[in-house]
Amino acid sequence: MAVLAFLPVLVPMVMIALRRPSIHAASVGVACALVVSALWFPVRLGEIPGMALSWAPLLLEVLLIVAGGLLLSEANRITGRQALLSEWLERSVGAGVGAALIVVHGVTPFAESLTGFGIGITVAVPLLVRLGFGSRQAVALGLLGLCAVPWGSMGPGTLIAAELSGIGFRDLGIASALANGPVFLAVGVAAALIASGKHERRGALLSALGSGLVLWLAVTASNFVFGTATAGAIGSLLTVLVHLAFHKWKGQKVSMDSVHCRGLTGYVVLLGGVILASLLLAILGKTDGAARFAASPALWLFVAAGFIVSRRHAREVTVNGLKKWVHVGPVTGLFVVLGVVMAESGMATAIADAVSSIGPAYALALPFVAGAGGYLTGSNSAANAMFAAPHAQIASSLGTSLVPTMAVHNVSSSMFMMASPGKVELAAQLSGQPNEGRRVLAQVGTVVLSTALLLGIGLAAFSVLVS
Repeated sequence: MAVLAFLPVLVPMVMIALRRPSIHAASVGVACALVVSALWFPVRLGEIPGMALSWAPLLLEVLLIVAGGLLLSEANRITGRQALLSEWLERSVGAGVGAALIVVHGVTPFAESLTGFGIGITVAVPLLVRLGFGSRQAVALGLLGLCAVPWGSMGPGTLIAAELSGIGFRDLGIASALANGPVFLAVGVAAALIASGKHERRGALLSALGSGLVLWLAVTASNFVFGTATAGAIGSLLTVLVHLAFHKWKGQKVSMDSVHCRGLTGYVVLLGGVILASLLLAILGKTDGAARFAASPALWLFVAAGFIVSRRHAREVTVNGLKKWVHVGPVTGLFVVLGVVMAESGMATAIADAVSSIGPAYALALPFVAGAGGYLTGSNSAANAMFAAPHAQIASSLGTSLVPTMAVHNVSSSMFMMASPGKVELAAQLSGQPNEGRRVLAQVGTVVLSTALLLGIGLAAFSVLVS
């Protein structure tokens, strides 16, 4: 049964490897999941409406966030604000490795922590292109910036994993921060190799390790001091400030004049709106249900785009944004649907149970099983909804430590989003070269798979030591 349950995961992966369009892979994956579910993992007809209603808000939010992110990206490009921000960043940290690291370890995680659902990519890729990176480099670096996804959108995915496994939100946040260290370091090393020439590799790698270590310490400390929800935003902002302080010490001019401040207008509206609305809803005690959309990036991305676009540019921004969304939105939505079908039909549980039969060695496989959810859905929330409960049950049955197990699960499901077809497609569209997504998938996939193996080895070693 586990082999059948894995087919909807395997088929899209094979199609993508064979360079078939992502929309085809997603469609076939969903069709395969529906067939397998109907024949071997049936769901009661009476339960389907309730399942659809429970997942519909997430699906709608994801699709709106992708659309709003693309509109804001186009608005920044067409109004010249992206160019202003790029000019300031290049003047402050230069081009090359310094610029790549501040985007990968600072700018992208900061934007992702406050908005989520891969919107950090819509900030990073256009910025990297303006900084002089080739489209292929920009796509790879933009995807690597999704290194702090456990804290994306203030951590709802981590909260889901905490609730389904019976762990405290703060405890899982701290454990996830500790477990995410190899991810921060690995993406830094990869970014340095992508952005540097052969003659500067040694210095670039040292800078990458230092930058990754700063982000690791900052996010971990922020989880302890400020709590999990804000840890990603605070930690990445501190990392940006450390980068700027370092470059100022080296003699770079890092101050921002009023002209270049205009480049931040859209992001200030977006981030300010999300934060203020979240605080207001918390005060009113209305953080659940439909009211939470008032603080969602799904709303504020459109507000920010509308705020900076004049009537003269409105049509061009809308048309360009929708053209790109047609290539990205359906792919993203279909993979979320695939994840939902697998979760609700029991296929995800069947996969996890089958892998757990290998006993303590399950720790080695856990990152890859959890990562399948992030890869397919492109959402930490959806991935944790798929696999968090099964992994918690398996950890208890095997007698392994629950907190580190769930931390590795949370980090892995988040990390695999870097290679998620929907995110790759989004990054490629933003680079202006749609075919670049397939070409960088091997690069990003190597980073993700090798780091997942390292996490599995670490979890297995920890389990042996404490047993």
